Amino acid sequence: MNKCLKVLAMTAAALAVTVSAFAQTYPKGLIDKSIAIVGNEMISISTLEQEIQMQKMNTPLYSDKNMRCEVLERLLEAKLFLMQARIDSLKVNEDMVTSNLNMRIDQLRSQLGGDDEVEKYFNKPLYKLREEWRKSLEEQSLYQQEQGQIAGDVPELTPSDVKEFIATTDSVDLPVVPVKYQLSQICIYPDREKANLAVKDRLLGLRERIINGEKFSLLARIYSEDPGSARRGGELGLASKSIYVPAFADMAMSLKPGVISQIVETEYGFHIMEVLEKKGDMINVRHILLKPQYTDEDRQKAFKTLDSLRTEVNNGAVSFPLAARFYSQDPTTRTNGGQMADLNTGSAYFEIDQLKPADYNAIKNLKEGEISEPIESLDNEGQGHTVYKIIRVDKMIPAHTATFENDYNSLIEGVKNKKIMETIDGFVDKKIKETYIYIDPIFKECEFSRAGWNWAAEHSEN
Repeated sequence: MNKCLKVLAMTAAALAVTVSAFAQTYPKGLIDKSIAIVGNEMISISTLEQEIQMQKMNTPLYSDKNMRCEVLERLLEAKLFLMQARIDSLKVNEDMVTSNLNMRIDQLRSQLGGDDEVEKYFNKPLYKLREEWRKSLEEQSLYQQEQGQIAGDVPELTPSDVKEFIATTDSVDLPVVPVKYQLSQICIYPDREKANLAVKDRLLGLRERIINGEKFSLLARIYSEDPGSARRGGELGLASKSIYVPAFADMAMSLKPGVISQIVETEYGFHIMEVLEKKGDMINVRHILLKPQYTDEDRQKAFKTLDSLRTEVNNGAVSFPLAARFYSQDPTTRTNGGQMADLNTGSAYFEIDQLKPADYNAIKNLKEGEISEPIESLDNEGQGHTVYKIIRVDKMIPAHTATFENDYNSLIEGVKNKKIMETIDGFVDKKIKETYIYIDPIFKECEFSRAGWNWAAEHSEN
């Protein structure tokens, strides 16, 4: 159930460490060894190869040689921050480490099919894997805290800093502020209750057919609206309950294998399910997902009302804010006269990538003050429910090079980021000069971005 999974960043492939992964890169017969030392911190081949596997997921066609050099440099820098974190007596965020470790384990168990398969894949007992990954995550917690502490030492910026940044930066290198829109909307919802009842009736009919002997898997292939699992007969595979949304997981854990569930509502729609297997908190479930469907009559009725309101506003018979207060059914905007705001930032301005595709297509050719034709779009609840709307462009700011007068907030953020990077770079360069560093000669051909690493690689002894 791809859409019902709470996707996690770490995957099993990213963590795989096998001899074959680096058999052609390192000397024949080599299993593991220390390849770099930073102060009293060591980097091994196995650590590097874990990171390589992770990188390959995102850039699978990238050169192995270049990737190894870049990843090694990143690990070297992390060790510098880790050393300083220990000097500063920073404490590991144990709650965060435990949470991240559990997420990693759950994802691996789900992808590989349980504890036994994880141990087989890594050729290590799970308790040993937990120990290794916890240590890695504890180090990550420390060096990230140290980076944050160094960044926090950057003093508060002033308007003079921003002016200096503009004066010393070539105009082509100044940030470009993308086009921004200030928008208002009037929304009408279809009859959700009617649509929900209809989809529940369909699911009850499918459930009855399954109980009367028809195959769940066949009906899932024909009717389920979860394409990821439908082609597998609705089967999701053995996975930790933690990766499912709560309502779905709770129902699955309460069922005995072979029993067909009652209807379960989640933010993705309505489900019936059957548990195929349970192992502790691991479950293999198959399900049928159906979503509410709205009729042409709903659409035509809403469009007729919206088109009439658009005409009335354009003729001056009523203002858009007043029409929104009386007729819009969206509770988050109607009290503001229809004015939209970004739910994450609270800003009244939207960039293109912050708009739903249907909304942007409706307003992209409009001028300030113009109102779109009625459209079908999505609201902001959960995964988004169908809604019909008209949108007015209240104001549009064209894309432009940032200026002190109009874009101070954007500029000061850019200046602060630059100062932070300069501070962190200065810290790294200084520490390289002060720290004992050894880099194995097998990496002597690497062209690191910092001269200090290159010098260390060239002068390290075998």
